[in-house]
Amino acid sequence: MDERLLMPDEIQVIDSHTAGEPTRVVISGGPELGDGPLEDRLQRLRADFDAFRTATVTEPRGSEVLVGALLCEPVDPTCTAGVIFFNNVGYLGMCGHGMIGVVETLKYCGRVQSGSFRIETPVGVVTAEVHDNGSISVGNVESYRLASEVKIDAGAVGTVVGDVAWGGNWFFLVREPRQPLSVGRIPELMEIATAIRSAVNKAGFPQVDHVELFGEAEDPEADAKNFVLCPGLQYDRSPCGTGTSAKLACLAADGKLEPGQSWIQEGILGTTFEGHFRWSDSAKEKIQPTIKGRAFVTAQGRLLLHNADPFCWGIRGTGPGRIDEAS
Repeated sequence: MDERLLMPDEIQVIDSHTAGEPTRVVISGGPELGDGPLEDRLQRLRADFDAFRTATVTEPRGSEVLVGALLCEPVDPTCTAGVIFFNNVGYLGMCGHGMIGVVETLKYCGRVQSGSFRIETPVGVVTAEVHDNGSISVGNVESYRLASEVKIDAGAVGTVVGDVAWGGNWFFLVREPRQPLSVGRIPELMEIATAIRSAVNKAGFPQVDHVELFGEAEDPEADAKNFVLCPGLQYDRSPCGTGTSAKLACLAADGKLEPGQSWIQEGILGTTFEGHFRWSDSAKEKIQPTIKGRAFVTAQGRLLLHNADPFCWGIRGTGPGRIDEAS
């Protein structure tokens, strides 16, 4: 049976942005995925209802940069909600900015207030805390560095040295060379990061789908500035929550950041996340990172699905984020 015949004719959503990066939370109208583990539900969404993803986040209703978040009933009874993240080309195990946006949306809907709670994802349970000043902290999934000081020949970009790390998604964090990072250089930075990712994948790390470049911070309170290439050939407008988690794992493994010590990560737009960590397994250099940022709800609405519309299920395969470039 065509998956689209089992879809509703409207999807109710709430939009937000976290430090400039947009999130669209589906509060109703998603497909029936059963009540099994979220990892299994993600696989069913991918296999049987991918049209839901493209209808929700791709043009003409969405954009190449938009991250979607489907609210689900959690398996763990101690969790307030479950969530599955997706974007223009596929699915994400975890999304830092997106989780902050989800929490802000839950607050907007009256499902949470100030305080701490737990949210289930396909890659594990994360904790969240709403602070009195409106900021939100997310205790991310366990993060760690897989490989350090990996030397990569990136063709015209030259030789780069970096670390491979997990922060809820897989990253290659470039140590050298550092880059001058500015909004005016975004097209060039995209080309550099794309070439690096391709070279990293060919060098034995096919799981890496994010590349993080670093440069000098402009904010006097920030420790570094980053530029993050995401799956779908888009860049993260925020400092990237999972990328900051991966950075914390590398700093911890190098002994450059102590447990509880704050790290201020500036993004390409000048917004910041604050991160710190505790050891979850110091012998294996695994950390439990916490990322704090701010999100704002920007819209609430209904996405209407008309079967006569040739783009009812989104426009696939256009722009830089083609459907065949899924993470």
